[in-house]
Amino acid sequence: MDAQDAARRLRAIGDELSERFYERVDVVRTLLVTLLAGQHSLLLGPPGTAKSEMARELTGRIEGAAYWEILLSKFTAPTRMFGPIDVAALARGEYRQVYEGRATTAHVAFIDEIFKCSTAALNETLGYLNERIYHPENGGEPIRCPLIGAITASNELPSGEDSAAIYDRLLVRIEVGYLEDPSNFAALVRSAVHRPAAPARTTIGLDALRHAVTEAVPAVDVPDAIVDAVCTLRAALRRKELVASDRRWRQAVGLLQASAYLDGRTAVAETDLPVLTHVLWDSPAQRPTVEREVLHLVNPDAKEALDLADTIEELEAQLDAMAGQSREALSEWVIKKAHHQLATAGRRLEELRAEAVGAGRSTTAIDRVAGRQRAVRARVLTEALGVDASMVQTQL
Repeated sequence: MDAQDAARRLRAIGDELSERFYERVDVVRTLLVTLLAGQHSLLLGPPGTAKSEMARELTGRIEGAAYWEILLSKFTAPTRMFGPIDVAALARGEYRQVYEGRATTAHVAFIDEIFKCSTAALNETLGYLNERIYHPENGGEPIRCPLIGAITASNELPSGEDSAAIYDRLLVRIEVGYLEDPSNFAALVRSAVHRPAAPARTTIGLDALRHAVTEAVPAVDVPDAIVDAVCTLRAALRRKELVASDRRWRQAVGLLQASAYLDGRTAVAETDLPVLTHVLWDSPAQRPTVEREVLHLVNPDAKEALDLADTIEELEAQLDAMAGQSREALSEWVIKKAHHQLATAGRRLEELRAEAVGAGRSTTAIDRVAGRQRAVRARVLTEALGVDASMVQTQL
């Protein structure tokens, strides 16, 4: 399998997963890019947002790969992660560990509740993520682990110094929330009753993925214009007092190369820069600022979409504040303000998307804001005007 065929297969995998998991196009693509860069990712969000299911479905598409997953707790022992004691050998007076089926032999890994890593397992987990090595319990030479990349998940941010050390090693951080688009939620509900036909299931071989990670992605060219753009972005974020380490910036270049490779290109382009949105923040509150600076640099139509998002969020906040008021007052607010602003935002988002498609730019941010616009409009129809929820879809 040549490099371009591998990239086509990975794009097909991304398309299939995006169809299965609603409102997860950017999440799925970012997970693929991170794996291609040989880096680790964090899915951050509340329970019930398909974090583990997405990770399993993605990693299950790699034929021949050893897969390992674990749900961590403060009491998880290192031997449970990296290899339990061989009881039979111990009875013979030998101290050995069984590594098969554990982190030490995995090519891809999913680690749930990563920040609940026990103090006892902390150093070994850091070594595993950083250097892909494990130090056996009985000493001896470190074991080289074949890990390509790990997908981790958590419902919350790290709360202590120990878990913060792990957080720092996760290059890509992706926020995953509940569904916002009413039509997607309705499709999710219907899927619980009517089982859809088995979807297409593209796979890629382990050797092809390894070649992409070690050979094809590093060979992608990074033009001087992209280096200049990254330097400009760093300066802009510093002015906002958002400072990332030199190591993080350097590793981020690999993500840009992986993004270009996934799209079948031999050189990084401006359209790859939005992946940095998931790299350069520490707390979710910082992510919108990072996104605005990135999009200001490369995607003016998406930046305008984010400005429209502010208007949409303000309208939703006003709707929340009016809870308990009379239907007449709510209707007057809709007629005089909400309806016009939401409709105007919807039309402009459609125009921005058409412009982005015509220019070959990413529509991810625009699509996300359009989803919020539909969600808020659905709330206005049902809560302020009393439209039956079953009729909302026909009104949107």
